[in-house]
Amino acid sequence: MTNMMKKFLNDESGATAIEYGLIAALVSVAAITALTSMGESLEGIFTSVDTTLKSATTTPPPAGT
Repeated sequence: MTNMMKKFLNDESGATAIEYGLIAALVSVAAITALTSMGESLEGIFTSVDTTLKSATTTPPPAGT
């Protein structure tokens, strides 16, 4: 019984699992942050394209064409 208790106390496999869990959490937070900021940037680009296209379709062509 004492030998089994020593093995249990010296087992570090749970610590490794916790470390992998923390690394996965950090990667997830970094990915969410990057995608959120990239999403806002893409939204600005598409808004600019939308505005340009709308103004191009509502503006009459020059008289010489």
